[in-house]
Amino acid sequence: MPGVDDRWALFLDVDGTLLDFADHPDHVCVDSRLRELVEDLYGALDGALALVSGRGLDDLDDLFGHPPWAMAGLHGLELRGADGRYRGVHIGATRRSLVRDIASSIVAELPGVMLEDKGMAIALHCRTSPQMFERLRERVQKVLPSLAGYEMQPGNLVIELKPEGMDKGSAVATLMSAWPFRDRLPVYVGDDLTDEHGFATANLQNGLSVRVGSREPSVARYSLPEPAAARAWLFRVLHALKHGALAHAHSSGGNA
Repeated sequence: MPGVDDRWALFLDVDGTLLDFADHPDHVCVDSRLRELVEDLYGALDGALALVSGRGLDDLDDLFGHPPWAMAGLHGLELRGADGRYRGVHIGATRRSLVRDIASSIVAELPGVMLEDKGMAIALHCRTSPQMFERLRERVQKVLPSLAGYEMQPGNLVIELKPEGMDKGSAVATLMSAWPFRDRLPVYVGDDLTDEHGFATANLQNGLSVRVGSREPSVARYSLPEPAAARAWLFRVLHALKHGALAHAHSSGGNA
């Protein structure tokens, strides 16, 4: 992979990238070693690090101990910059209630599908019943016309109903326009369909895009096989940053 230096701006997905998947989103945890790794990367990059996740900001704060770095939650619907300023999309209680009611009716019809209420968005998981995913997708597609202003976002054994007009790529572009990310090389690491927007934004800015896992197709130019490999690679990145070393380049589309 191209050289590691202090001009990187690092954007990290969480579930499936930093963390292994769990059957329930609440069953994951961030151990002290991973938390220290991200903290050290944040320091080595002079603050140019952000988490970009489908989780809400409150959930990310709980997992990472209310960290100082920038974070984009709910695929960019929530955004907290490096200066601590918050920007979010307002969705009225009536609309949120309608979306939740419709999602609840889908869950009642499909055994093994679980509802996660994220406030502005609803996630429908079928991690314990992967055979239900296509039925879930079809059912969500049928109700979309009744949910004006919402869109369907498929992911890894999950489908989310979220407000239109924001994605992880847009969140990265917004962060890249401000300090300390501005004028740096965007490096985006993610695993899921929702991360394709982030990969595309990094590619458009001549940055690096790293897919975790084997999902195809992808616009990511590099790959790592699993979250454990992503964590190991980030430790190597940190070592290179601390020692001012440059990693050897790999061919486009190769391993990170």
